[in-house]
Amino acid sequence: MDYQFKDIEKKWQDFWAEHKTFQAETNAEKPKFYILDMFPYPSGAGLHVGHPLGYIASDIFSRYKRLKGFNVLHPMGYDSFGLPAEQYAIQTGQHPAITTETNINTYRRQLDQIGFSFDWSREVRTSDPGYYKWTQWIFMQLFNSWYNLETDKAEDISTLVEKFNTIGSEGIKAVCDEEVLRILPSDWATMSFEDRQIELLKYRLTYLRESTVNWCPALGTVLANDEVIGGFSERGGHPVEQKKMMQWSMRISAYAERLLQGLNTIDWPEPVKEMQRNWIGKSVGASVRFDIDKTAVTADLPASYIEVFTTRVDTIFGVSYLVLAPEHELVAALTTPAQQDQVLQYIAQTRKKSELDRMADTKSVSGVFTGSYVVNPVSGDRVPLWIADYVLAGYGTGAVMGVPSGDQRDWAFATHFGLPIVQILDAQQHIDVQADPTKEGLYINSGFINGMGYTEATETLNAWLEEKQAGKAKINYRMRDAIFGRQRYWGEPIPVYFKDGLPYLTKEEELPLVLPEIDKYLPTESGEPPLGRAENWSYDDEYEYELSTMPGWAGSSWYWYRYMDTKNDQEFASKDAIEYWKDVDLYIGGAEHATGHLLYSRFWNKFLKDMGYVTEEEPFKKLINQGMIQGRSNFVYRVVDEEGKGTNTLVSHGLKNQYKTSALHVDVNIVENEVLNIPKFKLFRPEFQDAEFILENGKYICGVEVEKMSKSKFNVVNPDVLMESYGADTLRMYEMFLGPLEQSKPWNTNGIEGVFKFLRKFWRLFHNEQWEFRVSDQEPSKAELKALHKIIKKVQDDVERFSFNTSVSAFMIAVNELTDLKCNNKSVLSDLTLVLSPYAPHICEELWTLLGNEAGSLSYTSYPEFNPAHLLEDEFSYPISVNGKTRLNLSLSATLDVAEIESAVLANEQVQKYLDGKAPKKVIVVKGRIVNLVI
Repeated sequence: MDYQFKDIEKKWQDFWAEHKTFQAETNAEKPKFYILDMFPYPSGAGLHVGHPLGYIASDIFSRYKRLKGFNVLHPMGYDSFGLPAEQYAIQTGQHPAITTETNINTYRRQLDQIGFSFDWSREVRTSDPGYYKWTQWIFMQLFNSWYNLETDKAEDISTLVEKFNTIGSEGIKAVCDEEVLRILPSDWATMSFEDRQIELLKYRLTYLRESTVNWCPALGTVLANDEVIGGFSERGGHPVEQKKMMQWSMRISAYAERLLQGLNTIDWPEPVKEMQRNWIGKSVGASVRFDIDKTAVTADLPASYIEVFTTRVDTIFGVSYLVLAPEHELVAALTTPAQQDQVLQYIAQTRKKSELDRMADTKSVSGVFTGSYVVNPVSGDRVPLWIADYVLAGYGTGAVMGVPSGDQRDWAFATHFGLPIVQILDAQQHIDVQADPTKEGLYINSGFINGMGYTEATETLNAWLEEKQAGKAKINYRMRDAIFGRQRYWGEPIPVYFKDGLPYLTKEEELPLVLPEIDKYLPTESGEPPLGRAENWSYDDEYEYELSTMPGWAGSSWYWYRYMDTKNDQEFASKDAIEYWKDVDLYIGGAEHATGHLLYSRFWNKFLKDMGYVTEEEPFKKLINQGMIQGRSNFVYRVVDEEGKGTNTLVSHGLKNQYKTSALHVDVNIVENEVLNIPKFKLFRPEFQDAEFILENGKYICGVEVEKMSKSKFNVVNPDVLMESYGADTLRMYEMFLGPLEQSKPWNTNGIEGVFKFLRKFWRLFHNEQWEFRVSDQEPSKAELKALHKIIKKVQDDVERFSFNTSVSAFMIAVNELTDLKCNNKSVLSDLTLVLSPYAPHICEELWTLLGNEAGSLSYTSYPEFNPAHLLEDEFSYPISVNGKTRLNLSLSATLDVAEIESAVLANEQVQKYLDGKAPKKVIVVKGRIVNLVI
């Protein structure tokens, strides 16, 4: 029977599901291998052909590793909390859980149809209360912990309380808020319970504080930086502004150095590592205090100085101005009445920009003078105080010093606003309170102070600043603590209630704190988050719960551990499961998560390691970023009139230059080999029902362009359509055939037919002319064994280095060679079936059964052993040249020496014809290369 892919694929998908073929067991005798895909958010559109790329690669590797004798854990689940489901709920009134369930069912159907070897017994969903119970539990552990810099790890908050009881706050080295109390043990003993909680909140790894956030009034929620594009929300295109709000945050900054150093221990793409290094942004420098000149200040000040961080403290003599972030807490108090209108207007403009936009804009110059001044701690100069949007409140101290002669941006700012620029001279000056380093024209160039080099000069300045209590040496990190709250409904409730305005955790035994039912998914009329609509939802019927929910990254920051032990109701994963599976050996997903999910996951993993819950410092040993499959868009060309209005005439691509036209996207699913199906197009665009089509050679040829795959461009290709026509095995192999896994590449359905023909040709090897299954038990020939062992070695090497596209080409060559050899040898075809099975599992399972193997899957057999002896050549085909021109190829034994090769060549009848009875003047033999006769 011919290759009936539909029946075969359905049969084996049902078999795998019924027999739980890919269910992994903990503590197996085999060595473990944990392969993980970044789990998807289940959108309503389902999968397009770009989504399965990484999944196919991980599945090939999983099936290969099973054949290699590993106990493979390859799970799948859903990152099922998220803003899209909530927005759909707002529009339709339908509960997000319903749409999420519907979307998950679509994803599951599609994933099963592609034939993935996922262990579905371990499926997780972040929106399942049984799962987010443990996300809430981890939040509790973070709340009950602080970071001890002496031990360089997180510890239970009780150890901090013990220090307050015994030694007070002096000598405690912790990652904490800037402003903490100096406490003696006697002070702590007499503090009220509430005051103690207020102070402990300054040390906890998760805490409440006022933060500047991306606020979207239309969506009624805070957005992450990557959810804001050009000052508008990615979803819906609504305006986003900067706003100060009381928010939950997590002290990821406590782990900055460990996150940085850990990058040296993992096998990740260097661009991802570099992005994380830049995001963490380690800088070695100094913290400097500029006292506020209070002569022009009328308001009460919460501080008497402004602190800045600089990596070049030696340039402090050249400071011309100081700049505050528009959101800085001192801006209002330091703005003089004369400057108030300008400052307020500038702040309002800044709120419309996202932080990413502000950081990315390096060309424009803007700012406003506050009217106030600060004092340079070294020179005593009055320095004007400005605000500018290139300074961010959450980065460093929210203030920077401007040195125009040493920095291009500072020079542009000073030039634009007419601020002084101190000239750089090779002056030598030492720090001395009696000296006058402000004398016009003097500047400490390149850090030379009394002939000192840069390092010594910097150390001298730092020591002087510390002695004067005006600053100190400091290591700074650009990375800020992570804002953790979202004013949404569809997210994990935060297990916190408020008593007398202070946050307290609910009891662990009361977890999960389940999302309550509400009437609408919008903020309340008074501006509270949607959870404020819940009726009779309070702790002990008395205290208000936290109304924000967790961000989308919460549930994805630990999910790989839940896969290890999904049915455990007593802990997020058992000690035995964690000790066995340890960490993820191979993680495949998109590079867009470099500074979001991947950074937060490493943070939570290190915290869980500190607390003794997990064994590994890093969660993912090896990371591969799959490239994007881009859309192949098609266009039709509408003729426009002299006024630029579209007509009812469409012209084929090759003729469009003869007319004035406008291009219109057309659904790629009604275009085949760039030829438009006109009847289907008329159904797609009814307004062209009566259109005139100007054809070329009787066909309408569409234009082509590579773009991002999206519904708006009508270039989304549904894998369901392709699998209906060609099958899942063809789709799997074709996606790999498109190009290297890590590279982006355009989708082109036109080439899929070739892969389908290859699989049909492979099927044909096992059948006779009448499509009857026929294989031979004869001994394989040398040529057959050579072809087989070439592909065994090639695929083994390719899979180990994730070069899947080159394997597909090699399979095609191998099948062609065996077809030419008329090979139907059972042993050869059995091994070939095993080698191909990770790529095309359905057809291989079927053929494996037809070959007479025991009923069941081939998944746990063994990958064929490569024998290099079969690739050794016992003959060599010598090109024979006469007077430098190749005339023929002659196969000779590889064991012949030079003299024997020469004799064999001269004795050959065809060679003698070219010699035409003449004796050659010279015979040049290069053994294993060529023979050249000169006559």
